[in-house]
Amino acid sequence: MGKGKRYDKEPKLNMKKVFAVIIAIIVIIMFIFIIKRLLTKDETTGTITSQTYFTVYKDNKWGVIDATGNNVIDPSYSEMIVIPNNKIGVFICTYDINYENGQYKTKVLNEKNEEIFNNYEKVEAISNKDKNNNLWYEEDVLKVLKDGKYGLIDLKGKQKTSIEYDEITAISEIENSFKVKKDGKFGIIDNEGKLVIEPQYADIDILGQDNKSGFIVKNEDGKYGIVDYSNNKILEQKYEAIQKVYGNDLYVVTLEGKQKLVNKEDADILTQGFDSIKQILSSQENAVIFVKDSKCGVMNVNGEVLINAEYDDLKETKVGTFIAKKSDKYGIIDINKTEKLPFEYASIIYNEKADIYITEDSNFNSNILNNSLETKVSGILVELNDNKGYLKMRIDDSYKYYNFKFEEKSEKDIFPNKTLFLSKNNGKYGYVDKTGNVLVDYIYDDAIEQNDYGYCAVKKDGKWGSIDSKGVVVQEPIYNLDEYLLIDFIGRWHYGLDVNINYYNQL
Repeated sequence: MGKGKRYDKEPKLNMKKVFAVIIAIIVIIMFIFIIKRLLTKDETTGTITSQTYFTVYKDNKWGVIDATGNNVIDPSYSEMIVIPNNKIGVFICTYDINYENGQYKTKVLNEKNEEIFNNYEKVEAISNKDKNNNLWYEEDVLKVLKDGKYGLIDLKGKQKTSIEYDEITAISEIENSFKVKKDGKFGIIDNEGKLVIEPQYADIDILGQDNKSGFIVKNEDGKYGIVDYSNNKILEQKYEAIQKVYGNDLYVVTLEGKQKLVNKEDADILTQGFDSIKQILSSQENAVIFVKDSKCGVMNVNGEVLINAEYDDLKETKVGTFIAKKSDKYGIIDINKTEKLPFEYASIIYNEKADIYITEDSNFNSNILNNSLETKVSGILVELNDNKGYLKMRIDDSYKYYNFKFEEKSEKDIFPNKTLFLSKNNGKYGYVDKTGNVLVDYIYDDAIEQNDYGYCAVKKDGKWGSIDSKGVVVQEPIYNLDEYLLIDFIGRWHYGLDVNINYYNQL
């Protein structure tokens, strides 16, 4: 800071100005403090909020790097280090594993390799799986063990529940809801530690995709019923099984060995003509997809068959429209059994948010169709981003972007903050800036667009390497990644072979 001005013989202070200066200084100090908190570590957790972290594997050991490719934890652990939230410097390490009895120890490290949360006997990330069996972790809570009981803490170490449960487990495919066991009974808590359903049932499961849809509960006699979010009875606990199939206040239950459709008054709605019910439709016909002799069809709640059971699979996408499978090929039909799309595809997916259909053949070539089933774009689908509203396609060895109206967009439109943009000239790849100036010469046989961390994967003479955000070579092309599904680099680290594990590797 510069020196203050000296006053002459009889200085007189302008108190209003002095007060304004003091306030300004306070504001500046507060601003500096806020910026410092954002860019440096949070003293309560030892975490850096502006960084991103990745698990790495080298020489049969596991470690952690940051988004610049620098080591945060040297690869020194025999078991994979778990990073529940890659924006927060909380790393769970497992050690002293006894493979015979399944016993092990854990410790939690921050980005300075300091142990944190060490007032617990064990700290674990809560793992879950999506519908495709991909592993993921709850991002904002951890499970802790103390004196033989479990509870939840957040990633700052704040206790979210009392340490009182015998078990805390994730509910498959469901975020932010956990099944807890206490004194032999099961209930539900959420990620804020709120007790949604008191532990009072022999077992409990979520009926739909979140707490709001209700819960399938089991009593001591092994009978099932349904309660809502407030634990009010929807269906009496008298059924041998209840499927996770519901809609229009209708539920699929099993009683005396026979599956049937009932309403919330426990009255029978549909009891025969099928072996099982697969889906309750949202259409005005008030109908279901049923299975008979391992084939799928559609009938209404009066038992009238609308579509004969002749399909290997059937799924409603929009009212009166179905993706169907026949002889190992997929097509689309309507409620009148009219074939809207021929049965010639290896798969068909409907994305409700984008309101588009995606067909794929056995060679992974995709057609993107609008809601009228008109083909709008063809190529290899690389990415569909619901949040930003775009499709990324590989077409004729080039990447192209489209919004959900199928208007072509440039990479600059989608990612205005990128520094390098992939370009192709005379069969070779290089990179240009936003104005088209060449920053990386056209010398590569293949290349990938710049990732979120500034790195680009480049291929030369059959081998892959990486360049940074300025086009400087970080890793000379030395890696043969022909067997890899995803090509990506963080510094000198390339993405691992097993995409379900989400890690980076290095020679």
